[in-house]
Order: sequence, then structure tokens, then C-alpha cells
Amino acid sequence: MYVGVDCGTQSTKVVVVDVDNARILGEASRSHQLLEGENGRREQDPEEWMTAFSAAFAEALGQAGIDGQTIRAIGISGQQHGLVALDADGQPVHPAKLWCDTETARHNALLVDRLGGEAGCLEKLGLVLQTGYTASKLAWLREQHPDAYARIDSILLPHDYLNFRLTGQRVAEAGDASGTGYFDTRTCQWREDVFAVIAPELDPDQVLPRLIRSHEPAGIVRPELAKRFGLGNNVMVSSGGGDNMMGAIGTGNIRPGLVTISLGTSGTVYAFSKTPVLTDNAMIANFCASSDGWLPLACTMNVTSATTLVRQLFNLNLADFGDRVAQAPVGAEGVTVLPFFNGERVPMLPHATASFIGLDNLNMSQANLCRAVVEGATFGLRYGLEHLGDLAQETRQIRLIGGGARSPIWRQIVADVLSADVICPRINEAAALGAAIQAAWCHGKTIGTGPSLEQLCGQLVRLDESTLAQPRAPNRTGYETAYQRYRSALEKRYGVTA
Repeated sequence: MYVGVDCGTQSTKVVVVDVDNARILGEASRSHQLLEGENGRREQDPEEWMTAFSAAFAEALGQAGIDGQTIRAIGISGQQHGLVALDADGQPVHPAKLWCDTETARHNALLVDRLGGEAGCLEKLGLVLQTGYTASKLAWLREQHPDAYARIDSILLPHDYLNFRLTGQRVAEAGDASGTGYFDTRTCQWREDVFAVIAPELDPDQVLPRLIRSHEPAGIVRPELAKRFGLGNNVMVSSGGGDNMMGAIGTGNIRPGLVTISLGTSGTVYAFSKTPVLTDNAMIANFCASSDGWLPLACTMNVTSATTLVRQLFNLNLADFGDRVAQAPVGAEGVTVLPFFNGERVPMLPHATASFIGLDNLNMSQANLCRAVVEGATFGLRYGLEHLGDLAQETRQIRLIGGGARSPIWRQIVADVLSADVICPRINEAAALGAAIQAAWCHGKTIGTGPSLEQLCGQLVRLDESTLAQPRAPNRTGYETAYQRYRSALEKRYGVTA
């Protein structure tokens, strides 16, 4: 049996997977508290992740009805970009700043300038620094909390931190490291010269974790934890990776021709590539995959986070919200929403705010506002997909995951707006499943008798045919008009033309 863990913004989920029989035996989750403040501050206490993991693991194992001695390996997926800075005793010097923290926008702009602008970033890193990346968080900590900064002994990402707690090893892999802002995504190595610009007082050989390959183990669960969790003595912990990289594995997106889109708190659009994607576009991140390839990705900051605000404004449950969306026509009778409640990354507008445009006394209705915010979030994903270039043109199928993917009306809207077949995996917790698959792959590679990653994905990634949504020709004209309104609003309000 193998365990997959997904430590996200809102909760930590754990699944217990029987690989031989291709099924999940148990699953559980525990929530986290999000610490929010002015200027876009969003932080969490890393100890909450470990507490949530421990409780969810125990429940999932109990639900599976198996002995912990049958567990062979654990894989960890984590929210990308978070800064977990530890002192010499392995304790955080400050709460972890998260991917959705936009307090560091000024620091990011300064770093981009010091690295030679967008062209300099692309030359050094293969991508352009974004406010959400780890680099600006470290620069912010250096400026705002110099005492905490001076105590830094190691710098980890959220999934690296959980690996560290489980194994005592400080390691990282290329997929998640791609989003730090001091990692060359083409050569898959730390850029120590870039790190020196961000944190000149810190020794990268000391504070940065050791890099390992995606199929290599991070280590073995520490004996005291193995005893506490009822595990055997040699339970392996795989390299793990960022939630997008694990989501790619969990949707079978390990070969060209597929696109995975996540309708989560944020939205992500990504496709697998066998080679690095060289782009002059700042909005596409040339991330590495956690399956020995690359995963160029566009990330929007406002998806279910935006729809939830409108749903809660009208005090609607999820079913009623879906009904309201379905009641409104394509294009919401002219209502356009720029749903930038958390600022935005694609397009690059970290200080943007949300806008409801085109309202009048005829179209001001619950149904139109609900549909318009769903359409606005989906238009942002189309905008990101268009910037993937050739990889978007090769798309045969979109595999949809995340909370929003459970909505039939939203699946149809995605199919219509993106003009592609949309289908969901049977297991929606793709990042947790991907982590379990990677754990099985790592374990098999280590003992020398296991199946390939392709075989594991073939066994475990099953599609739910009942969720298939195909684009409807009558809706295309309406959505093309509505999307052009969205693009026009971007240009008028923010000057975004590309």
C-alpha cells in the first residue's frame, strides 16, 4: 500500500492507495487556519500542516482497515512557492508565507529589475519572477524581519518541510524548486548567483536543500514517527513535489497532447513537454515536471476563491449557486467580471481588484452575477491557455480537477469557452493520488522490480465518462463575444493588450 498526501492552502488530504487493485482504500483531510492581513499578507503556521497530516493519516488508515505495516512508501504534494525558513533547531523563524501572499509585490519588482528585467530573468532562470514565488518572500523577510532572517539555517518549500519532518532530511526536487525564483528551470540546478542577489548574507550551500531526482527517495520515516504511526521500520518517503506537478501525475498528464486545468482556490493550466519551453512570455512558467520532463504552466489567482465570495454574498449553497449559473444565458446578458479579488498573476496584475462591468437595471440579477463570475474565472484560464502556444494547439483533451470540476454547468462552460472536450478523473484529489503514484514509482525504482510511471498512471488514473463535456456549437458565438468583452475590459482598465 502507498500513501499520498496533499498539503494545500485550506487543508491536508491523505489517501491510502492499493496499487495492485487500482483503488483508494481510505481518505481523510484536516483543515488549516489561514492568517490574513493588510496588503495581501497570507501566512500559515507550518506546525499546522504536520498536525493535520498526523490526524488525517490516522483516519485514512483506519478507514482503509489495514495495518500500517503494509505501507511501503509515502509521497507528499504541497502548495508551491511557500517560504519555510528554519533555524538551526529546525524551527520556523517566521510563519510560512504562502503562494497567494501578495505583500511582496514591491520586492518582486525590485528583484526583476536587479536581474535585468524580464529578459534577464528569462536568461538566468528560464522564467520571469512573479510575486507569488519564494524569492520575493525571502527578500521581504530580510527587509521586514532582519532578526528572523539572521537566524535562517535552511530554506524549504511546504512539501520539503513535511519531508523534513518525516525523514530529518533537507532535500528538494526540480518540479517544486522551479517555483522558487532562484532555480534554473532548464538545467535543473540552483542559481547561486541569483540567490546572492536575493539573500547576499546567506550561504546557498548551507541553507538550500540538496537536490534529488523525482524518482529518488527523500529518505526513510524516522523511527520515532514510524512507531507513532504504526508503520514498519523502512517506510520510504519519495521526493514528492508541488501540487501542480503531482496533479499532472494524478491526471496522467505525463506525455504531450493533454492539458490539465485545476478549478481550485486558484486556477492552473499546464501541459507536459519533453523539453524545456523557451518563451519570451512572462506569464508562462517553464516549470520542471516531477516525472522527468517539463510542465509549462499558467496560474490565475482567482477561481473558486472568487465564485465562493459571490455565492456567500447571496447566502447560496453549492447546489443553489449552480442552479443560478444555469438559469442565466451565455454571456450573462452583458455582465462581465474581472474576478481579481486577490490581485492577479495571469495577466500580471498583483495589485488589481475585482470589477463587475456592464450592469444595468435589466441584467442586475443573482443568476447573471453568479454566471458572470464563473465565466470571468474561466476566461482567465482561456487567456492562460492561449499563452501556452503550440502546446495548447496540440491539446486532444482537457482533464479537469479541483472543487469547481464537480459542477456540471462549470464543466460545460469550460468546454464551450476553450472549445475542447473536458473530462474529470474518477479520483478528483489528483495531487494526493499523484503523490501516491510517485511514491509507488520511487519505491519500485529503488527495489528494482517496480512498474514504470506510465504503467502506474495507466493502472490508477481512470476517467469518469459521466463527466464528459463536449463543446456545443450554438454557444461558441456567444462565448466569443463575451470573451472579447473580457479582453476589452482588461485593456480599458489595466492596459493589457497581449
